[in-house]
Amino acid sequence: MSAFSTTSFPSFRKVLLFSAALRVALILYSEWHDARSLVKYTDVDYRVFTDAAWFLSNPGPGAANRAEGPLKELFGVKLDFGNPYTRETYRYTPLLAWLLTPNGWLHPSFGKYIFAACDLLNGWLIYKILLQYVLPKIVEQPKATSNIKPASNASSGTKAGKVNPYVLEKRQSLATIYSAVHLLNPLVFSISTRGSSESILSLFVLATLYAAMKGRWNLAAMFLGLSTHWKIYPLVYGVGTLGAIAAGSSGHARGLCAIVSNLVTRKTIQFTALSAVTFVLLGAGCYAIWGYPFLYESYIYHLRRLDHRHNFSPYFYLTYLTYPSSDTSVVEEPVTLLSQLLHSPLTSFVPQMGLSLGLGLLFGRTKEDLPFAWFLQTVAFVVFNKVCTSQYFLWYLLLLPLLLPRLSMSRWKAMGCIVVWAAAQGLWLSEAYRLEFLGENVYFQLWIRGLIYVVGNCWVLVEIMKAYN
Repeated sequence: MSAFSTTSFPSFRKVLLFSAALRVALILYSEWHDARSLVKYTDVDYRVFTDAAWFLSNPGPGAANRAEGPLKELFGVKLDFGNPYTRETYRYTPLLAWLLTPNGWLHPSFGKYIFAACDLLNGWLIYKILLQYVLPKIVEQPKATSNIKPASNASSGTKAGKVNPYVLEKRQSLATIYSAVHLLNPLVFSISTRGSSESILSLFVLATLYAAMKGRWNLAAMFLGLSTHWKIYPLVYGVGTLGAIAAGSSGHARGLCAIVSNLVTRKTIQFTALSAVTFVLLGAGCYAIWGYPFLYESYIYHLRRLDHRHNFSPYFYLTYLTYPSSDTSVVEEPVTLLSQLLHSPLTSFVPQMGLSLGLGLLFGRTKEDLPFAWFLQTVAFVVFNKVCTSQYFLWYLLLLPLLLPRLSMSRWKAMGCIVVWAAAQGLWLSEAYRLEFLGENVYFQLWIRGLIYVVGNCWVLVEIMKAYN
């Protein structure tokens, strides 16, 4: 905490306004750049979103580009919806395409402004969580003013009790600094202004966390169901959240067996049921309108996905070597049980889900520990995912500002973690450049650097776990 000077740092309002202006400027620049350059600033996914939105809002004649869900056959309802999955490689919920339909009739960059606005909302939620639930545990009242009663609800001190003005100002300054780690992160604002939709999911995840920190478990359950509908990975947060609910009703449990037994309570069952119902209702509604294409592209495809293109995943090289060949002259080897296990995309889920769920079970012990538990779960999920790209780093970087105040780490160790995390990526990217732009056959060397990336990230994660207070 003492490493930061909070006296001259701008207010949160100024940081938020600057962040908004920066994103607007980048979106305007993207329009200018894309009109003049063959190498586009806008991400290819944004074109996919835009095309899917157009197909959704412009159903074709007859059965062409038209929603063909079971709702039409069961009740004879005329579904005047197009099919977003007419656009190849669109593998997201139809709700995203529906949200971006103004791209076609209002402005092509409408979606980018939505993503940038979600970025700002994420920064605001991070600021609120820090100010109300994280920093009051860190920045305590000075002994000279111990006769002033602190806020009993762990808030910023404006609703219950009184807080020394100096302490409140320091909390606000620190909350601004840590939230700026998200708002002014180049990876965050560049990805959203290029047209990635990750900020929407991040908003749902932070809304889930904020509701959980407030103890509004029913609202948190519905947001978790919505998050899981949008993209499946937030499912792992349910385990850590159940631990926090159980701890609030039955106290701290010691030992793995006690932890597991405490997870089954009326409140945890209610939370699980409400979250599952939200997920199922959203999915059932989309399936009723768009049918099997929704189910396959949004969920089944990601379970069966085999991506042999180079990425950070430690599984990429094995997938590349065993990817089905389009050459009919190649004689395939006899299929054995071992080869089936190695080739199955489901095999990678074992270490990934084992680590993610296990970390949530062990560290999701209280509401205050949820950001830490979710961070650990997300890093394990991303690092050991069968496909891993830089875009996935946003999933755990979103939670990092909520951890920083509770990390007791020397400056040298903190610098070492940053260097190792960045160097592991730089080492991989330098080899990926040789493969992608120079056309050199460096698949094996790239895989070795991918393993170094995994080891480096695991070392950083262990150091964060040791530093967490």
